[in-house]
Amino acid sequence: MLVDQGDEGEVAGSGVRLRAPRHPLDRRAVGWWRTQVLLTVAAPVALLGLLGALIAPARFWLLLPAVLIAVPGLLAAALLPPWWYRVHRWEVTDHAVYVRTGFFWMEGRIAPMSRLQTVDTVRGPLQRVFGLTTVTVTTASARGALQVKGLDHATAAELAERLALVTQATPGDAT
Repeated sequence: MLVDQGDEGEVAGSGVRLRAPRHPLDRRAVGWWRTQVLLTVAAPVALLGLLGALIAPARFWLLLPAVLIAVPGLLAAALLPPWWYRVHRWEVTDHAVYVRTGFFWMEGRIAPMSRLQTVDTVRGPLQRVFGLTTVTVTTASARGALQVKGLDHATAAELAERLALVTQATPGDAT
C-alpha cells in the first residue's frame, strides 16, 4: 500500500494507522552508502585516468570526463548519504510494517501483517564489512517487497524472527 507522508488516519477496519515510521536505520548505513557511491564512481574514473596516462594524444579528452565524473561523485558521496539517513525510516507494529524511503520522491509503504508472505535477510560483502543487513518483507502486493536496508545485524535478525512469529499468528492467507 502506498501512503503519502502527510496522510493520517486508519486503513478501513485494519487498525493500521497511516503515519510516518519512527525508527532510523543504523548510523553505519551512512558509511555503507558512501562507500557504494565511491566504488561506483571509482571504476570509470580509474579507467579514464589510466587510459589518459597511457594515451598521450587523447590525454585531455580522457582526463576531462574523469574529472567531470569524479567531482560530482565526490560531492554525492559527501552529501547524499547523510540526507538518505535522515529520510529513511522503518517500524514494525503488531498490525503492520512501515517503511519510508526516497530521495527527491519520498515513498512511504505500509504492509499489514495479514499481507506478509515471506521474510528474508541479506548481507552482501560490503554490508558485512559495515555490520549491516537488509530485511526484505514479501507481500501479496503488486508493488512488490518492502526492504529495510541498513539495519544492524542483530536488529535485523530480531526483526526477521518477530515478523515470522507475527505472520504465523496473523489469520488470513496473505493474498
